[in-house]
Amino acid sequence: MGITKQQLHQMVLDNKAELLDLCSKLIQIKNQSPIDDQLPAMKFVADWLAAKGIGSEMLEPNPEYPVLLAKMGNGDGFRVVLNGHVDVVPVGDPNGWNFDPFCGTVTDTKILGRGTSDMKCGLATLMFTMGLLSTSGAELGGDIRLHVVCDEEIAGGGTTWLCDNGYADGADAVIIGEPTGHDTIEIGQKGILRLTLVATGVPGHGSTGNYKGENAIEKLAQVLPYVQRLTQVAGHYKPEQATALANSKTIAERCLHAPGVGNVIDHVSTNIGVIEGGTRANIVPDRATALIDCRLPCGVDHDEIVATVNALIAESGAKDVTAEFNWISEGNYTDDTCLLVTSYKKNIEDVWNEECLPAYQWASSDAQHYRDLGCPTIQFGPANNDGIHGYNEDVDIEDVVHAAEIHMLSLCDMLGIE
Repeated sequence: MGITKQQLHQMVLDNKAELLDLCSKLIQIKNQSPIDDQLPAMKFVADWLAAKGIGSEMLEPNPEYPVLLAKMGNGDGFRVVLNGHVDVVPVGDPNGWNFDPFCGTVTDTKILGRGTSDMKCGLATLMFTMGLLSTSGAELGGDIRLHVVCDEEIAGGGTTWLCDNGYADGADAVIIGEPTGHDTIEIGQKGILRLTLVATGVPGHGSTGNYKGENAIEKLAQVLPYVQRLTQVAGHYKPEQATALANSKTIAERCLHAPGVGNVIDHVSTNIGVIEGGTRANIVPDRATALIDCRLPCGVDHDEIVATVNALIAESGAKDVTAEFNWISEGNYTDDTCLLVTSYKKNIEDVWNEECLPAYQWASSDAQHYRDLGCPTIQFGPANNDGIHGYNEDVDIEDVVHAAEIHMLSLCDMLGIE
């Protein structure tokens, strides 16, 4: 009889020090996107896996941002993909930190440094779990593929390339180690529309701007207060999504602490992110643009979006303003009754002795690319959400260790280890 699920779970606990050391070493690698070289971090991952008997290969869709592939198990049975990124966002002003951002210090309760939550510790838990399965000689009823990218923080194309080139084909489950905390599993996300409003005018000399020319910036400014009309557009959900939708509103209200914030899940959200116009102060501008980030709930109607934009422009009374629509992705989700979700939910609740709510996220990530292939996909990983992309990022050791336990238990469930 091979090694059991219970024995593998105990191995996670017995090898806690190794897991924390792996986290610390990853954090000490300075690989901010797009500032630093990503190859040292990718090579570290490859070398660590090799020491555990797991072969890998590095492919270069972009020489500066390679992808790493590793695989274990056989091609028959249940097929799992694990995904993570090694790159981190810049630390900003070092004086804003109370410790070296790349120290990787392990205290009694926390791990410190850039990437602890997003998402070097999440990646470490996935690598660590694979390592234990390899060294234990566990018999897998299927295979595990690891996808590691190093351009996620700059919205690069690493995961997109992997999905487009067949490396996720046939996956029965995809686990992305992005930070979620333990009270939720991310099982869906909003889509993305980049909306550009374009105002045109007639140039003239600035000294006669009140009398001559038509100011494109002023036209654009007439429209911008009406952009919020888009947030009244709701998504369209199936009856079987009712529980996940209710969970999502609960998680949003719990995390974001803003009045009415539950609507961020099932309605369009907008952010006027970039405004451009004019060339000099003494020239009446003949063109101005606003780039607006719109996040789209599941089932949103494109025609309704277009009609709403046209109506708000008309309502503003502005002349010579048009809209350009760049539909990037659609709202997407994984069925909350599939094995991937039910296994993780049960194991999270068993390990933490707390309720876990599978929920839709108000943002977007690489998960959409796997879901576009029809692969059931979740995000789950250790997190201290307060420090992500900010100063003094850290993560609780308990969260990291429990995440590794949950990955191990869930992989055993899916790969037939009893």
